[in-house]
Amino acid sequence: MSTAVERLFSVSGKRVLITGGTRGVGLMIARAMSEAGAQLIVASRKPEACAAAAAELGCLAVVADLNQAEGVRALVAEVDQSFDSGLDVLINNAGATWGAPLEEFPRTAWNRVLGVNLVGLFEATVRLLPALRRTASAAAPARVINIGSVDGMVVPGDENYAYSASKAAVHMLTRHLAQRLAPDNVTVNAIAPGPFDSKMTAFKLGDATGRSAVEAMIPLGRVGQLDDIGGTAIFLSARASAYMTGTVVPVDGGFSGCK
Repeated sequence: MSTAVERLFSVSGKRVLITGGTRGVGLMIARAMSEAGAQLIVASRKPEACAAAAAELGCLAVVADLNQAEGVRALVAEVDQSFDSGLDVLINNAGATWGAPLEEFPRTAWNRVLGVNLVGLFEATVRLLPALRRTASAAAPARVINIGSVDGMVVPGDENYAYSASKAAVHMLTRHLAQRLAPDNVTVNAIAPGPFDSKMTAFKLGDATGRSAVEAMIPLGRVGQLDDIGGTAIFLSARASAYMTGTVVPVDGGFSGCK
């Protein structure tokens, strides 16, 4: 790697926390960050998923349910202990979804989905600000990267009302936090993924017929892969994006932009 490219795109040695980093898009980002030399902590509410990620990536994996205040506190305490000099990058990926017909969509779904996707994201970010501020400077801002969704940009075909609303809210919260935290040298951006293989999308992508139907709606003709989401996360964590904040970057094969 040339000196110029390394200066712009290296995340080697950066201290990175990825919530929901044990499966799907979060695990893809974790794999990319690990390969690029970042120091990782991943978090999940499932102990077995944490154990598997820790074994694969050789990183610390923390069991934490971000829908619970104690889960947020436990995660912050672990970050403070493991990264006592501060946190360079927070990637808020933990998420939940719920599908049900309109007239049967329950309040339970709203509480669960908004609790994880929005309230948990907000509380984790606020409580981790001291760790982010310890590393932040004008030349090298600390980074918050929120994982939104194209479902927060384009009306989805699925009846996932709480999910799409929560992701649209994540996009607005990203811009709001970006404005508030810019004086602290903390940038806040979001990635809006389109279809990627995950447990959340298995009902669509898990069989050949469903996968073909999804791919037919995407201008680039395929679902997302590790390099697509991992490369974007690395870019938003590296020197090359230091002058970006308040952006929502679609990584969706053209699905939202070519409508």
